Amino acid sequence: MLPSGRRAKLGNVWAVRETRAKSILTPVSGFLKQAGFTHSLTPARNCTYGCTYCYVPTMGIYGGLLPEDAKKWGQFTTFKTNAPELVSRSVAAGQVIYCSPLVDPYQPAEREHALMPGILARLIRNPPSVFVIQTRGPLILRDLVLLEELAARTKLRISFSITTDCDDVRRRYEPHCESNIERLETIRVLRSYGFEVYATLAPLLPSNPSRLAALSIEAAQRTLIGDPLHVRQTKPHGATTRAVALEIARRFQETDWFRPEFQRDVVETITETARAAGYDFVVGPAGFGLLAEMKSQELLSAADVRR
Repeated sequence: MLPSGRRAKLGNVWAVRETRAKSILTPVSGFLKQAGFTHSLTPARNCTYGCTYCYVPTMGIYGGLLPEDAKKWGQFTTFKTNAPELVSRSVAAGQVIYCSPLVDPYQPAEREHALMPGILARLIRNPPSVFVIQTRGPLILRDLVLLEELAARTKLRISFSITTDCDDVRRRYEPHCESNIERLETIRVLRSYGFEVYATLAPLLPSNPSRLAALSIEAAQRTLIGDPLHVRQTKPHGATTRAVALEIARRFQETDWFRPEFQRDVVETITETARAAGYDFVVGPAGFGLLAEMKSQELLSAADVRR
């Protein structure tokens, strides 16, 4: 039974809930703080992409989740209906905002609910110093006009997730996400409009690393950023990859992608491919730090990154 209040059943997969939030910005810590962000902005709780590897459910209350959120990750989302109003009251110059570490702002439910246009409209009136949108959703193209207006007021960057070069793999680990073809084309369209858009290879799912790098560079024409799957051997505390993704990896004999030494080899292969094309591949906080830069960035080559 869903909580009281307006709800909309969306097929047999997930439902939309609504709430009025007390706040919309959260001061960052850990990874995002190391990268140079000051705040995160999360427009909803629980993401209807429901990716099998998503680390957010493993954060529990530390990610602002309720017990049901973690147990039923991907089955519903709770939109913060007063998010635009809170943006008007909370956002200020000097802030470097990441939207969003806990939910994709262009998740499937956003198509019908359309919360982001109101948020973007308020950001245009009251811009921060840097605003970064992290998404894998081609739905972002719906808001091109608003994004253009926002880019004229602040340093807007878009980090677009590309996780594999193989659509069979994509269907296994992120079955509710759009195809690789659609996602790469979305990056090309955003670039054609002049946006600073990055292909973000995170998490790195089973793939041909060289081909993944080549496809992503062709689309973004910019240095790549990314991260391997989170594993306890390299990240003993905090959020980690969900167990369901490891179960899929075992079933398809892809568990190498969870081994740190194998991950290092993949990162090295992608780095070599990117550098051969005149760009670079930067992982972890350093990579995401490119998104948080206060200065404007031209198309970023390997030489630019190393300077």
